[in-house]
Amino acid sequence: MSTPIVDIHTHIYPPSYLSLLRARKTVPYLLDLPAPAPPRLIILPSDDDEALPPSSRGRPIGSEYSSIKEKLSFMSQHHITISLISLANPWLDFLPAQEALSAAKQINDELNNICQESQGKLYALATLPVSAPSSEVVAEIERLQRLSHIRGVILGTTGLGTGLDDPALEPIWEMLETTKQPVFLHPHYGLPAEVFGPRARSYGHVLPLSLGFPMETTIAFVRMWLSGVFDRYPRLSILIAHAGGAVPFLAGRVHSCVEHERQFRDEEGKQLERRGMWEVLKHNVWLDAVTYSELGVRAAISAVGVERVLFGTDHPFFPPLDEGNDEWVSVKTNFDAIEKALDGDGRSVERVRGGNAIRLFDLEIHE
Repeated sequence: MSTPIVDIHTHIYPPSYLSLLRARKTVPYLLDLPAPAPPRLIILPSDDDEALPPSSRGRPIGSEYSSIKEKLSFMSQHHITISLISLANPWLDFLPAQEALSAAKQINDELNNICQESQGKLYALATLPVSAPSSEVVAEIERLQRLSHIRGVILGTTGLGTGLDDPALEPIWEMLETTKQPVFLHPHYGLPAEVFGPRARSYGHVLPLSLGFPMETTIAFVRMWLSGVFDRYPRLSILIAHAGGAVPFLAGRVHSCVEHERQFRDEEGKQLERRGMWEVLKHNVWLDAVTYSELGVRAAISAVGVERVLFGTDHPFFPPLDEGNDEWVSVKTNFDAIEKALDGDGRSVERVRGGNAIRLFDLEIHE
């Protein structure tokens, strides 16, 4: 049997979700264009600019964003054994509280059914009804244990709306820890548009995707750590997208700032006891290797250890743009970065490509 390759960062918009977006007229929504043009996905306020022609707003959404057949074909092309599919952003963050739970149940059941029919090729991460009362979120997490192919959840950086240091998340963290369901922390909101300046639109999506997303994730995780989430829930597992954003590079600086911050000392000036940043990274955190560089993979490995770094593709995003070229340069770049970062250490490469994911998500490999 060949060494399994597991893609833990791969997205889909199932039919029920596209129907939900198509029924909306405000961000996020799906903008249908006259055939044969594909619909446009408008998921950020900056995408919804009436000064632009409809064909230039947002991003085109072809069948590859929802087709399981195309997902499996992509996997075959790149020799991927198992994919851990998840709903792509913006998930269900935008729904009114009274609609969120039913929508989450429908989508999670749909993902589970898709995986059940995949002959062992697909598992899924569930989405949570984060705009609903926390009791309903907890109930859905508990229900997920009964879905055979769900292996954790995907969560945006705003949590219930105000960030991952929100005390209202406590029962949710507790249930996730109790049920041993890993959390895939993924960005969507980026940084405020003014950070990128008045010419940002002329650069397309480069600034928000390459810089805004990683910094958004970095800030969200650091807020979790600062608020003591990992002290209260020491067995909580977090998988951070895009190699942890800037976490591997800034962890030391964050830790040093805390050591020199009076807010983290008692009345006698002694430092309050807390789990250190590096301890949490080595025991609670996994990072994907979706960083497109040898240096980024090396940094991820240095931060959490080679046994906690996992391969991903970010499919169906970053597709080939050159007509007639079917090669996904983004995927090849990630494969090559892992090989180079590990200096050809075959055993370690196998762990990052699949072994670590099999262990973390308790995946079954079928010959």
